[in-house]
Formats: sequence, structure tokens, C-alpha cells
Amino acid sequence: MNITIVGTGYVGLVTATCFAELGVHVTCVDTDAQRINRLVYGALPIYEPGLENMITTNVNERRLHFAADFSKGFEEADYVICALDTMPDKDGGTDLRPVFNVAKIFGQRIDRYTVFVIKSTVPVGTALRVIDIIKQEIADRGVEVPFDVATNPDFLTEGNAIKDFMKPDRVVIGVETDGAREAMTRLYRHISHQSSGRVIFTDTRTAEMIKYAATSMLATRVSFMNEIANLCEIVGADINTVRHGVGTDSRIGPKYIFPGCGYGGTLFPQDIKDLISLADQHDYSMEVLKAVESVNNRQKRILFEKLSRHFNGELKDKTIALWGLSFKPETDDMSGAPSIETLDLLNEAGCQIRVYDPVAMNATKSRWGNVYCGIDKYDAIKGADALLLLTEWRQFRIPAWDTVKELMRTPVVIDGRNIYDAKELESLGFTYYCIGR
Repeated sequence: MNITIVGTGYVGLVTATCFAELGVHVTCVDTDAQRINRLVYGALPIYEPGLENMITTNVNERRLHFAADFSKGFEEADYVICALDTMPDKDGGTDLRPVFNVAKIFGQRIDRYTVFVIKSTVPVGTALRVIDIIKQEIADRGVEVPFDVATNPDFLTEGNAIKDFMKPDRVVIGVETDGAREAMTRLYRHISHQSSGRVIFTDTRTAEMIKYAATSMLATRVSFMNEIANLCEIVGADINTVRHGVGTDSRIGPKYIFPGCGYGGTLFPQDIKDLISLADQHDYSMEVLKAVESVNNRQKRILFEKLSRHFNGELKDKTIALWGLSFKPETDDMSGAPSIETLDLLNEAGCQIRVYDPVAMNATKSRWGNVYCGIDKYDAIKGADALLLLTEWRQFRIPAWDTVKELMRTPVVIDGRNIYDAKELESLGFTYYCIGR
């Protein structure tokens, strides 16, 4: 079996490497020649635990290849998987031109039965448009070449992507023909052998909608618990106990109900925008999702607002330390992260800013040249008037509080992920703020 994967972003690179790990011959194609050259020499454009070693192993064993030329990947492929990162267009929707361009090249180059698999996150109805594009390209060649199109949305979570691929909760596959179903069953036989119930077949439009519905449901849970947490602070309730009481209900469960300073990444924000846009196109208003988006935008300011209240609005020349910059642990991705809003607000307020993140420092240096990037978490807090915790990396969970207090100018901690014990910090002489208590 030969697979060509178009795109060496997060989804494409993880998917390619995992298929190669299963013994498949995989060619990963990207028009960014510089990125391909770096990958050939082992330099990864993303951070994902365990991925670097897997890539090295599969490249050395000649199962995984990288190419900057589409002609080296399409003709011999049994499956062409489009895993391009979709970006917003000028109107805030999804720019599908890169996906459609790959579909055109696919139609121009295949000479035998091949399956075009859409793994990129795309609006409902995209697969049907792709089918028409490929048909037209083949017709323009004056030949008859059989093909199928399938939608196979990704549910990889950054920091846990390899496990998500190898042992997924489910694999959703949208097809329009029996042939496509048979071909995708072969592609995912490693999952089918484990549990047939994990592979869900449906039509392409439903598969595309499942992706958006799942993402939006998770984002809704996050924003709802943040609303409850904010109300808990006002009325004097404890969000940690509320969360535990809610999460033990078997109808709800404990996942994605942790309050904090807002969600980030590219997945939640863009998928919600796309679903709202889709509804608007059909004269239907997604009021719940609009509220989810609004709540999250407001929540990203909450640590700055707590900080400002503590210092009575007098933040100019205060030294503020931040622990955690990525939108979640185990990734270097700062897309949409609460840290971006926080850093911008601190800059506007005239603060001196010191930061530390285990892997997300480079993006910070390029965007905020005046921010000091510490060599470790303790270096970052030297002389700080307050410490803000934004990302719950393991490295931050049990700091040496006596060292922290000694290094800071004033012992103020604002915990944006509720990972510290209020009584412990207060007993050590810290002023401690968190979310929902």
C-alpha cells in the first residue's frame, strides 16, 4: 500500500508518521521546499512528544519519505490524503483554495483507481465540491480514470496525537460509494481489527458535520464552566467542588469542565466560526455558539483584570512573570492562546514582562521583542511583582515555593488553571488568586 499525504503541518506530519509506523509506504509532500529539506535532516516544524524518534526510525527504514514535488507522490499512490492546514479567508470563513488546488492536481495526475481522502477540516459540503473538481479535471484530459473521495476528519489532540491515532476513540469516515467504503476499510484495518465499533461510516456531509459538532460541544463545555466559575466567585461558591459534583454525573462526565483563562489553539476558534458561518448562510443563527465565542474572548482577559484589581490599576513599570505560553501543555502552539491576549494587555499597561515556557519561547521572541524569556521557570520570576500561571505544564505543578518567594519582589500568584492549593500558598505568605474561588 502506498499513501501520499499532502501537507506537513501538525495533522499531516503525525498522520504520515503513524501510517509509516504501521508498515505503510508513505510519501509526505509539501510545496514548502525549505520545510521539506529541514524534515529530511530531522528538523521538525512542530513539537509533539515521541514524534521525532518515530520520524527518524521510519525515515531510516525507508517507509517515510519527504518530497517537494507533487509528481513524486501522486502517480504511485493508492490513497492521496489532503491534510493541509486550512486557514481563515478574508471574510472569516475557511479558505478552501489550497484543498481545491490539490484536488485539481489529483485529477490531472492519477492514471489508475485512487482514493482522495480529505483529512483537512473543511465546511460541510466540501467533499461533494471536490468530487466535481476531480471529475472535471479527468474529463478535460479526455480519459476515464476511476476514483473515489472520502472525508476522514482528524480528532488528534496536540500533546497526545500519536496515541489518538493508534488507539482512537473513533474513526469517522464519510463516503458516497461502496467502493470508497471498501477502500477506507482497508486503510483503517488496524482499527477495525481492534474494534469494529470504532470505525463510523456515513455520508460525506454528515462526517464533515460530526467534526464541527464534536469540537463545538467541547468548546461549549469549557465556556459554560468558565461562566459558572465566574459566578462562583461572585456568590462565594467553590468551583472545584462544583466541578466535581457536576462531573460525577454519568450523563456529563469529568472531561472538559475545568475552569480557566480560556481555550486557545486553532481548532476550537476556527471550527466555531465555520459552523456559525454555515448557519448564517442558511439563515439560521447559532446563538449558543456565538455565546461560547463571546465568553471565551472575555475569559482570556481575566488574569489581567485580576492583576489590575490587585494593583488598583497601577501597573506601569510593574514586573510581571508568566509561566506557560502555549495554548495547552505538551505543544509549542500559541495559536489563539490566552497568553497572547495577556501579553498584549501587559504591554499596553507598560509592564516589564518576564516569561518561561518549556517549548513555546521562539514565537514569543519574534512577536514581543521587549519580553524577557527566562532560561527556566525560576529565572523568569526574578524581581517579579506578580506571577501569572497560564498553561498547566507538569514542570509548574510543584515548584519550590520558598525559592519562588525569595526570587519575587512581592509574592502574588494568579493561577489561571487552578492547579495550586490556596491554603498552602496563603500559609506561606503568598497572595493567591485563581478562577472560581
